[in-house]
Amino acid sequence: MEAHKHCHHHHEAVDEKSVRLLLISFIINMGLSAVEFIGGIVSGSMALIGDALHNTSDALSILIAVIAFRIGNKKATEKYTYGFKRAEVIGGFVNLILLFISGSYLLVEGIFRLVKPEPISGAMIVVISVLALIIDAATAKISHHHAAHNSNMKMVFLHNFADALGSFGVIISGFCVMWFNVFWVDGMVAIGIAVYMILQAIISFPDIVHILMNAAPDDVDLKELEKAILKVEGVKGVHHIHLWRVSEHDSSLECHIEACKGRDLLVDVKTLLAEQFNIMHSTIQIEDDCADCDCEL
Repeated sequence: MEAHKHCHHHHEAVDEKSVRLLLISFIINMGLSAVEFIGGIVSGSMALIGDALHNTSDALSILIAVIAFRIGNKKATEKYTYGFKRAEVIGGFVNLILLFISGSYLLVEGIFRLVKPEPISGAMIVVISVLALIIDAATAKISHHHAAHNSNMKMVFLHNFADALGSFGVIISGFCVMWFNVFWVDGMVAIGIAVYMILQAIISFPDIVHILMNAAPDDVDLKELEKAILKVEGVKGVHHIHLWRVSEHDSSLECHIEACKGRDLLVDVKTLLAEQFNIMHSTIQIEDDCADCDCEL
């Protein structure tokens, strides 16, 4: 007997207004990145160009979040029976690769500027970076409301908060040029932003790969899960356990359970999986095993 039960555990929904605001934030941030990039070329500031690259990456993460929220509402189809939840994961994977490449480029250029500083326009850097700081802070504020209960929004908030810190660093670089005629700080800030981008990509990479490779969630111990199932009254054995993550928050499990014929254990087992291990999707096959059993058939 094979039973399927699809229970969905939803994090607090992100309202449509917030999604629209995020889309507007994406457009504004892409415009800001263009201004920063052009300003960086004109002023000669690698720190400003680095902030533009980082801001572009984070703007794309906002777009991915918006697309994920839209796609997340689509129902599963005959071809995509698990739905479209992994679209966000795939988008994040592409975004991480772009983030790593941009960070590596910026690191090389930042080191070059640190070794051989070049004259830059401090006033232009400060003006553009102040504008960037205001926009980054506003975008962070939009996503902050949902950051506590939605990891997608939390990542958007953290990205924009980091952007704001990066813009603040570029402002310091500009003032160092204006007040002290010191140019090497620009290279230092660029290197700092580059290191942050590379580390962020490296740290996030394994988690995304684990999801794409159908790895079991890190917070579930399979041995403890098996012991818990065996404690359910009527269960005599459990094997062929397969556990994987469909998306960041949703895990699926399938297994075979040996039990006495006529015992309806599905509700008890599924309740256990949901309450103790936060597994809301499960496929369980019951195998009759009444040898040496005193149950009444």
